[in-house]
Amino acid sequence: MRTTEESEGFDGEASNTSMISGASSPYQPTTEPVHARNVLGGIRCDMEYLKSYFGILKVVEVVLSLIGFICIETIMMCSPCGGVYFFEFVSCSASVVTGVLLLIFSLNLHTKVPHVNWSLTDLVNTAASTFFFFLSSLVLACINHNTGAEIAAVIFGFLVTGVYGINTYLAVRKWRLANGCPGAAQTSEYIRARTASRGEMEARPELA
Repeated sequence: MRTTEESEGFDGEASNTSMISGASSPYQPTTEPVHARNVLGGIRCDMEYLKSYFGILKVVEVVLSLIGFICIETIMMCSPCGGVYFFEFVSCSASVVTGVLLLIFSLNLHTKVPHVNWSLTDLVNTAASTFFFFLSSLVLACINHNTGAEIAAVIFGFLVTGVYGINTYLAVRKWRLANGCPGAAQTSEYIRARTASRGEMEARPELA
C-alpha cells in the first residue's frame, strides 16, 4: 500500500512539475494561423527595373519583335522566300530571348544565379539582336514583293533595330562600369585631383 501511495505521489509531483515547466516555457502552442512558406523563395516583381531605361527598352523590343513576327507570318506566298524566312527566324528568336531576359531581370531571378555575368549576357543579346535585325530587315527590304505585310515587317524591323542599338549602347556602359574600366577610373581620379588642387589655390590667400 505504501508503495502504491508513494508512486501516486511521485506521479502527482511529476504532473505538477510538467505543468509548471510547460507554463514557464517560452515555446507555447498558439492558435494563430500558420502562414504557408513561399515556395518560390521570395520572388517578386521588381517595378523599379520595369520603370528603368533597360526595362522599358526590353518591353518595347519584345512588342516590336512580336509585331514584326506577326507581320511576316501573314505572308501566304513568296518566291524567293529566303528573306522572309530569315526575318521570321530573327524576329522569333529575338522576342523569345529578350522576353526571357525581361522575366529574369524583372523577377530578380538573376540574383539566384550570381555566378553568371548577366550584364555581359544582356550585352551579347542586344548586340546580336541589333546586328541580325538590321541584316534581316535590309535583306527583306531588297528582296520582297512590295506587299503590305512585307513593308510593315521591314518598318518594324528597322524600328526594333534602333531600339536594340540604344540598348546595346547602354549595356556597354553598364558592363564597363560593372567591370571597373581602368581608363575611366584614372580619368575621374585625375579630374578630381585637379579640381581639389584648383580649390586649394583659390582658397590660399595672396602673398603681400
